[in-house]
Amino acid sequence: MSQATRILLSLIAGLLIGTAAARFVPGHALDVARITDLIGHAWMHGLQMVIVPLIVGLLVTGVGATAAAARAGRITAIAIGSFVVILWVNTIMSAFVMPLLLKLWPLSDSLAQSLRQSMLGAKPVGTPPSLLDFFDTVVPSNVVSAAASDAYLPLTIFALALAFAITRLEPSQRKLLTDVIKAFTDAMIVIIGWVLKLAPIGVFALAYGVGAKTGLAAIGALLHYIIIVSSVGFIVLLSAYPVAMIYGRVSPLRFAREVAPAQAMALSTQSSLATLPAMLAASEKLGASPATSGIVLPIAVAIFRATSPAMNLAVALYVAHLLGVPIGPGALFFGVVTAAITTMGSISLPGTISYIASVAPVAAAMHVPLEPLGLLIAVETIPDLFRTIGNVTMDVAVTLGVARRSGGRVDSSEEVRPVVLD
Repeated sequence: MSQATRILLSLIAGLLIGTAAARFVPGHALDVARITDLIGHAWMHGLQMVIVPLIVGLLVTGVGATAAAARAGRITAIAIGSFVVILWVNTIMSAFVMPLLLKLWPLSDSLAQSLRQSMLGAKPVGTPPSLLDFFDTVVPSNVVSAAASDAYLPLTIFALALAFAITRLEPSQRKLLTDVIKAFTDAMIVIIGWVLKLAPIGVFALAYGVGAKTGLAAIGALLHYIIIVSSVGFIVLLSAYPVAMIYGRVSPLRFAREVAPAQAMALSTQSSLATLPAMLAASEKLGASPATSGIVLPIAVAIFRATSPAMNLAVALYVAHLLGVPIGPGALFFGVVTAAITTMGSISLPGTISYIASVAPVAAAMHVPLEPLGLLIAVETIPDLFRTIGNVTMDVAVTLGVARRSGGRVDSSEEVRPVVLD
C-alpha cells in the first residue's frame, strides 16, 4: 500500500470514528478530541520545523542547477527564459482566478463556520502584510530573525542572493559550498521523510478532532477543495494548447492528438520523469528535432513545474477562505512572489514532501494558518494528477516553442500561421 493511500485511509477513518463518537458518546468524544488535537499539532510542528532550512537549501541547489543549465548553450537559455515567463504568468492567473472561483462557488456558511470552530487552534502566521511592507521587509536586516519569525519572502530573497553569489565563485569553491548545502538539504529531506512516516497517525488525529466537532460535513469541504484547486491545475493544462499554437506554431488539434499518449502515461504513473520517453516521442512527432527535445525536456522535468506555483497559491487561498482569513492586496502580492520564486525549490522531491515544502512558504508569506495542510495533504492525490498532466503537457508545448526559436524544427509542413490554422 502506498504512503498516499495510507494517509487517505487514515483521514477517512479519523473522520468516521470522530463522527460516530460525537453521535453516540458526545461528551467523551470531545475529551478525546483534545488529546488527538495535541497529537496532530505535534505532528504538524514536526513538518514545520524543517521548512525554513529545507527551503533555503532547495532554492540554493535549484538556482545552481538552473544557472548551470543556462550556461550550457543557447537552447537551454531560451528554455529557462520560457519556463520563468510561464511560471509567473500562471501564478498571476491563479491570483485572479482562484478568488473568482471561490466567489462563484463558496463553501456554505454553515459548513465553513463549523470547520472554523473545529480549527480554533489554527492561528495566522504573524500579521497580514500590506504592499508598503514589501519595500520595508523584502530585504531582511537579520536573516536569523527572518527565519525565526517565519518571514519566508525575505528569507527567499536571501536564499536567492546566496545562490547567485555561489554561482560567481571559483569552480572549486562553488562545488565545495554546493555539496555542503546539498548534503544539508538531503539531511532535511530525510528528517521530513521520517515525520511523514508518522503521517497516518497525525492525519488520523487531526481528522478525528474535525469529525468529532463537525461530523461528516468535513467531507463536503474536502471535495470542494479537490474540485476548486484541481480547476486551477486544469486551467494551466488548457493553457498549454495556445502556448503550442502561438509559441510552437502547431495546430491545437494536432498537438492534442500527439500529446495524448504522454498524458495517458502521466495519468497512470503520476511522474513526469517516468513520462519523459513519451514526451520525447510526442515532441519529435510534432516537429522538434531529437537534439532539441533531448536537451529541453530533461531540463524541464528537472526544474520546471508549470502547475506548481498556480496550484500552491490556490491551496493557500483556499485555506484562507476556509478559515475566514482576509487576503488583501499586500498578502496576495506576497503570495504570488513567494509561489513563483520557491517553485525552483521543488525539484526532484517526492509528492508529499514537495507539497509541504512548496505550499507552506506561500501560506506563511500570506500569514495563513498552516495547520489545515495536515488534512489537505491526505486528499492531494487527485489534484496531483492535474499537476502531473499539466506539467507534462506544458513541457511538450514549451519544447516546440524553443525548437522553433532555436532552429530545432525538422518538420514545418503542419505549422500554423498567426491566423490560418492547418
